Amino acid sequence: MKNRSSYILVVLLAIVFASCNGQKEKKKLPIMGRTEIDGTDTIHHTIADFKFVDQDSNWVSTETFTDKIYVADFFFTSCPTICPVMKAQMLRVYDSIQNKSDVLILSHTIDPKHDTVAVLKEFADRLGVESSKWHFVTGEKDDIYKIGQTSYMVSASEDPTEPGGYIHSGAFILVDKGRRIRGLYDGTKPDQVDRLINDIDVLLQEYEK
Repeated sequence: MKNRSSYILVVLLAIVFASCNGQKEKKKLPIMGRTEIDGTDTIHHTIADFKFVDQDSNWVSTETFTDKIYVADFFFTSCPTICPVMKAQMLRVYDSIQNKSDVLILSHTIDPKHDTVAVLKEFADRLGVESSKWHFVTGEKDDIYKIGQTSYMVSASEDPTEPGGYIHSGAFILVDKGRRIRGLYDGTKPDQVDRLINDIDVLLQEYEK
């Protein structure tokens, strides 16, 4: 009887250890940006409200991404430097989320004077992507630059000395369903985009019931 009780105890301890070890190994992405403490509550940095127009002339706003995870970036269609590389890498992200209904992509032009709705539509068509999954948006330049700097924590500016006349971040930004930034990745580096693709799945697991 004593041996049987010892065996049961060992089995129970093994189950508890395996359970704890599994929980320990389950990865959770950090929440990035500024935080504030309000009493016992931690208030995290979130993406501000926005409203832009996409390649199909449809309004794209905060509400478009309700209960969605999304990847954001900033570019311009005539960019001769990093943008073509970024878009090739974002296509990999696009292909990886085809069967993930609650994951979208949001690309903001930083050259709205040139990148009209028609130009963005042609650009999206050349890439062969659907607007239901990947929104290319334009709007007032000041609004785009402001949300980039204050919400997504990336920079963009006009610079006549740079090829194409603009300088901007090559970051891909992973945003969760609470509009919080959960990852920043260099969109020109395949290994970092590999990590982004993996982190999307990690983030989705947080919402599994």
